[in-house]
Formats: sequence, C-alpha cells, structure tokens
Amino acid sequence: MSTVNDMAEMPVQLPRDPANAAEARSRYFNSGNAFNIKLPPVPGKIFTEEPARAFALDRTGFVNCDLSDQMRCPFPATTPLMLARYAAVKAGETLDSTLTNTASIWYMIKGKADLAVGEEKAVLGKGDVFLLPGGVPSQITAGEDSVFWLVGNDPQLKFDASAPLTGEGAAVSFVHYPADEIAHQLDVVYASNANASTSGHALIFSAEKTEPSRNITPTMTLSLNTLKPQSSQPPHKHNSAAITLVLNGDPAYSMVADAKCDWSPWATLVTPPAARHSHHNDGNTRAEFLIVQDGGFYYHARTMGFEFY
Repeated sequence: MSTVNDMAEMPVQLPRDPANAAEARSRYFNSGNAFNIKLPPVPGKIFTEEPARAFALDRTGFVNCDLSDQMRCPFPATTPLMLARYAAVKAGETLDSTLTNTASIWYMIKGKADLAVGEEKAVLGKGDVFLLPGGVPSQITAGEDSVFWLVGNDPQLKFDASAPLTGEGAAVSFVHYPADEIAHQLDVVYASNANASTSGHALIFSAEKTEPSRNITPTMTLSLNTLKPQSSQPPHKHNSAAITLVLNGDPAYSMVADAKCDWSPWATLVTPPAARHSHHNDGNTRAEFLIVQDGGFYYHARTMGFEFY
C-alpha cells in the first residue's frame, strides 16, 4: 500500500502476485499521475546547413533535419511524427530510396534522374514532386548531380513499432507530379480569386487513393503555397506541425511565435504545432514554398484547429 498522500506523486503500481508472465507485464497509474506527462516542446527551427551539405554532393546519401535530441525522441525526427531529409545523388550513382514509412513526399531541387518503384519507372527533372509508398523497393539513378528534399512519416511508424503495408492494401501508390503539370495546375488556381475565408493562392496535392480526404497520404498534407509580391499571409495557427521548404522568395521571411526566420534558398522551416505564425514576401517576385503537415491526423480526428488571429 502506498504511503504517498498525493496520488499525483505516486510511482507506477505493479501487480501484487502475478500468476504468469502476462499478468507480470501489467502496470497501473491513476488520474493524478497518468496524464501529467511532461515532454520537451517541438522547437521552431530553420535548417540551412543541411541543404548546404546536400548541395556539396560529397557523397550519395541522405542528410537528416534531425531535432530528436531537443525532443528527447529515441529515433531521428524533425517533428514527433515526421522526418525531413535532403538526398544527394552523384551523377552515375544510385540511391536506395526504399524507406520504412507509410509514404514519403519528394521534391527534386536540381538534376536529372531515373526512378524505379517496383515495376514502375519515371524520368525525373527539376521541380518534380513524387510520392513513394513505403516498403516498396525503389531506387534513384542520377543522370547528373541531383538533390532532393523529402518528408516521410518514419517517426510515426517508429513510435508505434509498425511496418508499412504493401500490395493491394497499401495506403498509397506511387504518384508522379511533373513540374510542368504543377505549373499548369497552379495557373488554374490563380485564375480564380481567393475569398476572405481562404489563406491565399495555394495548390494542394492529392492522389487517387486519398482523393476523398483531399490529402496526399492518410496522415500528411502537401501544399504549394504562394505569396504575391509585397504581400503577407495573416498570422494563424493549426494543431498540426508544419515542415516548409523555401522554393522562392527574395527577400521573404516567416514569423514563428515571436521569432523572425529569414528565408534562404532551399532552407527547411519547422513550425511547431499550435504556434502562431505568418509568412511575408517583401520582394518583387512571387514567393513559393512547399508545406508538409501531419494534418491528416487532425482532419480525421476533427481537431485541426485552424484559425486566423
């Protein structure tokens, strides 16, 4: 019997006299201590050294945007449920892009390459986006020095010790979004006016399997956001974490909470969940930025919590 007066201070309760191994594995908490879990917050961060390392093309491989130490996370992670990376593939070399996740979203920053995903093949060029299903053998062979940016839900699968489902029951399929098609579809968006309830002109990526949810994967969203010259997106927040790749903006910056994050080419910006943030384009050309969020979780749970300030 515990002698602690405040149940919030009680240690874990163990079984008294377990009859077998299954009973011995049981643990008990109470309403005072079970929900008093204190974890480090997701830090706001802009990664600039990582793209520089990828562009150096010293070797073929990945460069993680890793905040696991700050979050006390036992596996590489940019946010608790997502990992952003850069990938460099030297001309004539091949990168094994088979990853342990449900899916990864890729953007080709520079170069030319051939992609093989199972039995399917594609030719990749600058500005292409593609979606790779996790667990499906895939490889990228570079025709010239190539650099990519990608975000996957690897930490999600690490957290619950699961593996990607492949075959007919897989959550996603391989999808290729060529750069010229992306440009055309964005022009279609710009042909319409944004109303007061929208957050500007953005192209949202989806796929055949996830069309009903309007997401690109069951748990992740991808949008190509834009800002017209000399404009800004009003301060807002949402419960999903966001990972942003700067495509174009000179000069441009984001405000995350009270911190100013100046943009630089191909930098990766992390916006913590529920953090007040805004984006600003002080230049004379259109700013463009890719945003991946773990928003699929929150849409499904009806807890996205998007609001302007």
